[in-house]
Amino acid sequence: MLVLNLDNAPCPASKPDINLVTQAFILIVDDTPCNLLMAKSALPRSWDVMTAVSAAKMFKVMDMRRPDLIILDIQMPGMNGLEALSILKNDPVHKDIPVVLCSSRDDPDTVAEGLELGAVDFVGKPFAMELLRHTVETRLKAERLKRRVSSQNELLARNRREMASFIGDFDSLVEAGCLQAMARQDTVLETVAKLIDYRIDSGAAACGAKAHHVLETMIAALKKRGLYQDQIRDWNLEVMVQSAKLHDVGKLALSGNILAKPGKLTNSEYEQVKRHPTLGARILADMESRASDNDMLKYARILAETHQERWDGTGYPHGLAGEAIPLPGRLMAINSVYRALTTDRPWKPALSHDEAVRIIVAGRGRQFDPALIDLFAEVSGELRTAA
Repeated sequence: MLVLNLDNAPCPASKPDINLVTQAFILIVDDTPCNLLMAKSALPRSWDVMTAVSAAKMFKVMDMRRPDLIILDIQMPGMNGLEALSILKNDPVHKDIPVVLCSSRDDPDTVAEGLELGAVDFVGKPFAMELLRHTVETRLKAERLKRRVSSQNELLARNRREMASFIGDFDSLVEAGCLQAMARQDTVLETVAKLIDYRIDSGAAACGAKAHHVLETMIAALKKRGLYQDQIRDWNLEVMVQSAKLHDVGKLALSGNILAKPGKLTNSEYEQVKRHPTLGARILADMESRASDNDMLKYARILAETHQERWDGTGYPHGLAGEAIPLPGRLMAINSVYRALTTDRPWKPALSHDEAVRIIVAGRGRQFDPALIDLFAEVSGELRTAA
């Protein structure tokens, strides 16, 4: 079942499966009472079905309540079905209501004219009961799917606008020199980190303060033990931890419906998710090009692009292996997995610290750098205190 995660909602809301049409308001318009009765009896009793004996009556009903679908007779006295359809499709309020035309005259030209005016289907009279029901159900499903796709497209467009606005705001901060003020910079980064979390799960944003304590603890331990000393000698621990808040910035460009989906992702959805390191690196590289000598953005770009790579070369987006993966990315991979395992998400409950440590250590030499996993196991007690 698909779950829509609207950005302004406190939590994902379940939607009915589009393959099930359990309720609908149907308006049947025909000048013959017998036809109205037959059409009504063909539809499920759980639906709300109203009848009208003329186009004028139809418009009066529509003024009070919007139908989900209209079954409209073509041959009627006064205003015929095609005339009524033309008026309806030129009405901005009602033009999107699906209309199924019906007639006892199987005139191809008339049917073609109705379809050109905007009708979605045609059924002949006298009604074949199963055919009528199947036609209406099919058109309702199609309409609901169309609305869902439209809603998702609107959500994606809004996400893109927000991302563009964020980049513009960040660029303004760079131009104004605000990125040199560490306190202000951290506020901006924390806000972006929370926005990323809310895109996945509104509840996860509450743990932002401890989101990167694994990274912080392990970098401090690396310096203390002299491991990878030639690479970390000039690292600024505070700047590195700050930059980690942007490692998932590429997820802002993905659909919230995919990020918050409670069940297993389809292959297509997973391929979309796998784009987020590349998208994030692209966003951060653009920012980096506008900010002179900014270590935070340089670190953030490396973390964003490489935190999903695996020691054995089976990660993404580049399939890097071993020490070809930059050390910041190898560290961030451990931090990301630990946080993912110990955080409640819509699709899974949080694991305990001990369970998360056991799973991560089991990935030694496959998913993670063996030397870093040995260090992670040594400092796991410190991580329990910070968790």
